[in-house]
Amino acid sequence: MINKKYEFVLFAFLMALFMSGFMSLIVTFINVGFIDGILTMWIEAYWKAFLVAFPTIFLVVPQVRKVVNILVSK
Repeated sequence: MINKKYEFVLFAFLMALFMSGFMSLIVTFINVGFIDGILTMWIEAYWKAFLVAFPTIFLVVPQVRKVVNILVSK
């Protein structure tokens, strides 16, 4: 099992993995349709999106938590 102190890193990694995968697949399909080579195009977009998404989560999640705490009644 993974140590509790790495929980946020694991969360960020998995969130980036799934979100960048889904988003890059949808955007690739919207832009080019179902064509030969779409899998290769998607994989290329996927790893690029992941490289942006992973560090972005570290910056965005703490700010989103603050906004949610302000907006949610206590």
